[in-house]
Amino acid sequence: MPCYVRTLAGSLARGYDLRALWRSVVASGLEFLFPARCVGCGQVGDLLCGACRATLQPLVPPFCDRCGRPLEKGGTCRRCRASMPRIAGIRSAYRFEGAMRQAIHALKYKDVTALALPLAQLLLETVEPMRAHVDLAVPVPLHSRRLRARGYNQAVLVLRELGRILDLPCLESAVQRVRDTPSQVQVGGWENRRENVRGAFRCQDPRVCGQRVLILDDVCTTGSTLVACSESLYAAGAASVRGVTVAREV
Repeated sequence: MPCYVRTLAGSLARGYDLRALWRSVVASGLEFLFPARCVGCGQVGDLLCGACRATLQPLVPPFCDRCGRPLEKGGTCRRCRASMPRIAGIRSAYRFEGAMRQAIHALKYKDVTALALPLAQLLLETVEPMRAHVDLAVPVPLHSRRLRARGYNQAVLVLRELGRILDLPCLESAVQRVRDTPSQVQVGGWENRRENVRGAFRCQDPRVCGQRVLILDDVCTTGSTLVACSESLYAAGAASVRGVTVAREV
């Protein structure tokens, strides 16, 4: 039996999804024919080269202790004092600009799924201090309609890599998006964004009960999506919920 047939048969026997396997085969062939180029500068080699990584702008304190928005001084921002979200805190690793914006767009919209690993690695400095205070992690889910159209959830891909590196249990489908809301990018104003995602998530997974949960998303704008997602986890009995994103609009 030819080796590629044995590989295919073995993969199917182990329960691998045929479409995912085919995508992997195609990606490997394309990588051979078209070597990887940096999404920031186009240089052949790494998907995010050292020079472009050096241009990334980390977010540094002080932050709002709830939504993570950069402040001139620490404490709680005026917006969070008014709304008092229950989420224990949101942190983002980098500004959503330049090479970071290009990397996240390539992961989300151009099928460059191999970027999940370097983006997870860039999150380590932000997440490692939280590890002792977190029992498990979940991704912000896509609505099923959007997931079918894209073929994958970029937050899931990054979370898988992060969970593997940190030995962090991940529940990929613990939270469901029950309303197909417009993209937050299309919704102007903090209050409108908060209303856009209010009640959009549901969690019925008993494994989150009593647990300290970390939610992961790719980009944070106002924090409204993470807050709405956290509310579904608290309703399911989570002991505490905090959020983290690779990047943030500033």
